[in-house]
Amino acid sequence: MSILSESLLQSIHDRAAGYDRDNAFVAEDLAELRSSGYLTALVPTSMGGLGLSLQDVVHEQMNLAAAAPATALAVNMHLVWTGVAKTMLDRGDDALEFVLREAAEGELFALAISEAGNDLVLFGSATDAAPVPDGGYEFTGTKIFTSLSPAWTRLGLFGLDTTSPDAPKLVHAVVARDAAGITILDDWDTLGMRASQSSSTRLEGVRAEPQRVFRRLDPGPSPDLLIFSIFSNFETLLSAVYTGIARRALELGVENAMRRKSAKNAGEAKSLDPDIRWKLADAAIAYDAILPQLDAVAADIDAGVDRGDQWFRALVGLKLRATDTAKFVVDQAIRVSGGGSYFSGNELGRLYRDVLAGGFHPSNEDSAHATVASALLGPLP
Repeated sequence: MSILSESLLQSIHDRAAGYDRDNAFVAEDLAELRSSGYLTALVPTSMGGLGLSLQDVVHEQMNLAAAAPATALAVNMHLVWTGVAKTMLDRGDDALEFVLREAAEGELFALAISEAGNDLVLFGSATDAAPVPDGGYEFTGTKIFTSLSPAWTRLGLFGLDTTSPDAPKLVHAVVARDAAGITILDDWDTLGMRASQSSSTRLEGVRAEPQRVFRRLDPGPSPDLLIFSIFSNFETLLSAVYTGIARRALELGVENAMRRKSAKNAGEAKSLDPDIRWKLADAAIAYDAILPQLDAVAADIDAGVDRGDQWFRALVGLKLRATDTAKFVVDQAIRVSGGGSYFSGNELGRLYRDVLAGGFHPSNEDSAHATVASALLGPLP
């Protein structure tokens, strides 16, 4: 049974246009999702959560994204952290068990990985992580695309320690919203995904307590379970969001083709036009192909399947295919829907703007191809 009921999804869908128009945060959506228990979807039942699998949540996120893409993208970041903690715990590493317990208690987690100009992503950081004598760290830098900016209570982040005897080390930690030195900038006024309110976060000596510092890793690619867990949950849940967008765009394209009439053909329904039928069929074929890939990857993560050094190939390939497919499906739906979809208040017009964000999430097209080439041919010398 789905956690997100039809009535809840309809309520969220009905608010989406207003949030987008006003560039406002999805506060009411978040409150309803919290009341439904959805924010604990990946928390084990033994800790007070719903105990869903990643594969379960992938389907829930597709439904949520079909109703309101920006809401799904915002909530995704909290689900990523709980998914990371679950993936690690399932494999015997309890370093992030506190994330699951705090999520069950109502804490909301945000992801602070991205930095302007940093194409190393998880393999390097422009944020300074300065060690303090008690084992904690103080972080200084600016993180961008911090979804859930108005509401998060816990921030998972990382930075570079350049001063310890074993430096350099990438330091991963969680900080609380009330920690001194956090400034959330009012800089989220974007083309799409507006209601996610993914503002930049400035850190000035923000302290992470010793018990909230959970990894110190060498810069660069790493076989550490944390890196796999972040990458696998982020790419898979992100792919679910964009696949949900594709599904909704296809639904709207079909509805519009059935509704529109052709003056040239004596009022005949556009759905009988061979060109329109071909475009929608092409969109459906592309959409249908992503579903089994998404399901298979999520199921393998849940089951702990060992794909060895081919895991990252699978994950970046999934993300790139899902976001590119979503963009193609939305474009085809707009092509068959007429000029009304060009207006900013039109749902398809909003999906067109929202789906463009897929190209900015890691891994981007260039990075994905480099990863797959390395998996096939070995790394460059």
